[in-house]
Amino acid sequence: MTFPLAGTRVLDLSQAISGPYSGRMLADLGADVVKVEWPRGDVSNAFGRKVGGITGLFTQMNASKRGISVDLAVPAGADIIRRLAASAHVVIENFRPGVLDRAGLGYDVLSAANPALVMLSISGFGATSPESQRQAYAPVIHAESSLLARQASLDDRPATDLALALADSFASLHGTVALLAALNLCARTGTGQHIDLSMLDAMVATDDYAHYAVEEVYEIYPQRGEIWDAVGGPLMVAGDPKATWTRVAKHAGIADPAPTADLATKIAARHDAVAAWILSFTDREALIADLAAANLAWADVRTTETLLASPSLQAREMVASVENGEGGQRRVIRMPYRFSDAECKVRGAAPGLGRDNHEVLRDWLGLDTAAVDALAATGALG
Repeated sequence: MTFPLAGTRVLDLSQAISGPYSGRMLADLGADVVKVEWPRGDVSNAFGRKVGGITGLFTQMNASKRGISVDLAVPAGADIIRRLAASAHVVIENFRPGVLDRAGLGYDVLSAANPALVMLSISGFGATSPESQRQAYAPVIHAESSLLARQASLDDRPATDLALALADSFASLHGTVALLAALNLCARTGTGQHIDLSMLDAMVATDDYAHYAVEEVYEIYPQRGEIWDAVGGPLMVAGDPKATWTRVAKHAGIADPAPTADLATKIAARHDAVAAWILSFTDREALIADLAAANLAWADVRTTETLLASPSLQAREMVASVENGEGGQRRVIRMPYRFSDAECKVRGAAPGLGRDNHEVLRDWLGLDTAAVDALAATGALG
C-alpha cells in the first residue's frame, strides 16, 4: 500500500493546534511535513505529561513530522524559510494577518519564487475582517459563535467554555479540505493558492444550528441526547424526547401517566415515567438490551479514564505507539482515515526542538553538513 500524499512537501510554520493539527493530518497521510519552531518553542509544549522534553499535546499535534528550529531575529533565519518555501508544495501558518508580511515571508513573496505554492493562513477572524488583529484563541471563537450562550440557554445555567478546543479543530479540518482542493487544482493548472481561513467562519459553517440565526428563528429546538441515571452509572439516550417516550412506552407497555393534562404536565410526567423505567433495571446489560430492542440509540457516558476501553476504539486500533525520546514508547491517537488500498498511520514521534535541522536542510535544500553548521554558527537555526 502507499500513502495518498507521498512526495508532498509541507512547511508548517504554525503553533498550538489550528495549524499543527492540519499538518499532522497531512503527515499521517504521507506528506513530508517539516515543523518549524521558533527559539522559544511551541506553546503546546506546555500542556500534558512531558516525556523526553515533549508534552502529550505537542506529541498529538506534531507526530509524524520532522522538525527544525529557526530564529527570525537573525537575517539568515528568514532566508532559510524563503528557501524552504521555494521547495515546498504547501505552507501552513496561523499568525495574525500581516505578521509574516512584515517579516518578508508573506504569500506574495513566497509565491513569486514558487508560483505553484499553496499557503494556508488560519486566523481568528480572517484577514479581511475589521477584527483581524484581535487575539483569537479557541475560547474566544466559542463565545463569538453563539455556541456558549446557546448551550447555557438550553441548560438553563450560566455560560461556560468547552473542555475542547473545538474552534481550532474545525479550522484545521476545513483548512485541510481547502489545502487538498487547492493541490488538486494546482495539479490541473500549475497555479498555487493563498487560503485565508477564519476560525469564526469555520465554526459557524460547521454549526448545524446556524440556520436559526440565518432565518431569524430564535426559538431553538434542541437536537440533543439526554443523560439518565442508570444502574452502573449515567447513560445517554439520543433522539427526540417524544420519540423516546413513544418507543419506551410501546416496548415496556407503559400507559400514558397524564393523558388529559396540559402539555407541560404531560411532558414532565412522561419524562418521569421513562426515568423510573430506566432505574427499574438492576443489570446494565439488560437495560442496554431493552433500549436496543426499543430501537433507541444509547451511549455510555465515558470519562477520560474509560475512553480507551471503548471496544470500537480498540478494534479499530485508534491508539499507536511512537518513541518517547527516552528509549521507550508513548501512545498517541491515530487519524481516523481507513482506505481500502492506501495507508494512513503515525509515522514517527513528534520532533524535539531543532531535532532534524541537518537532515531537512540536506533533503530540501541540498546543504551539506558544513553548510548547515555555518548557518547554525550565525544563530539562524535557533
